Amino acid sequence: MDCLIISGMSGAGKSLTVDVLEDIGYYCVDNMPVRLIPGFVELFMDSSAKYKRVAFVVDVRSEQDFERLFTTLDEVRLKGARCSVLFLDCSDERLLNRYKETRRRHPLDTYGKGIVEAIAEERRILEVVKAKADYLIDTTVLSSSGLRTHLTNLFCEEGQKMMVISINTFGFKHGIPHESDMVFDVRFLKNPYYVPEMRDRTGLDKDVYDYVFQTPAASIFSEKLFSMLDFLIPLYIREGRTSLVVSIGCTGGHHRSVAIAEKLYADLKEKGHNVMIRHRDLAKD
Repeated sequence: MDCLIISGMSGAGKSLTVDVLEDIGYYCVDNMPVRLIPGFVELFMDSSAKYKRVAFVVDVRSEQDFERLFTTLDEVRLKGARCSVLFLDCSDERLLNRYKETRRRHPLDTYGKGIVEAIAEERRILEVVKAKADYLIDTTVLSSSGLRTHLTNLFCEEGQKMMVISINTFGFKHGIPHESDMVFDVRFLKNPYYVPEMRDRTGLDKDVYDYVFQTPAASIFSEKLFSMLDFLIPLYIREGRTSLVVSIGCTGGHHRSVAIAEKLYADLKEKGHNVMIRHRDLAKD
């Protein structure tokens, strides 16, 4: 039996995740106390094949011993179940906006402490779960359809799923994305930032894109990167890998990394891969 724990920040997409998992055959239980998980798993394992894939939402809506969660999962594994943890994250700013849009109360916003403090407290409480999660999805810039596609490819039955390749761009001055599997530094390329008319533009603009690829090193690097991924992707898929996060960084995350990532995205898309692209720092100074 497959047992999936769904956790993460309130407002990061757990409700949609439950809907998607139910659509692909999971039996989901929301707001599950950690101490009850072994008993429920035993019941499911003794029942019909209908309950061979179950998911429990474990979050801060009720008092939870999150340190105890992983000990509990070890106990469940001894019963013969396969266990994994999915953590849904999102930037504080986006979470705050979502709560303002929906006008819903944060589960930790008690006694008028406010949403900002509640989000900070929740992040602190869930830190141990995030650090040990098997799957980490950042929904900051993911649309509902994007999250649905990502989840479907991660958790649908064997033989139906395709590895999701996520391409991230970032600025080193803002930090490397923590979810990265591979990180490539393109700061060796000629920087459009120092061309006045391009400074406030991005690698999504044709003139900036063309400027980056005027340098022979950009084309050579891209060819070598594409060749390496052509070699690695089938090996990852053969080993059962369901996601790969490739991060490409430059100084600010506006010009060189964006141009290189867009070319990589187009190449992988043309080859039929399930690929997404995210320019994390495009709106930052």
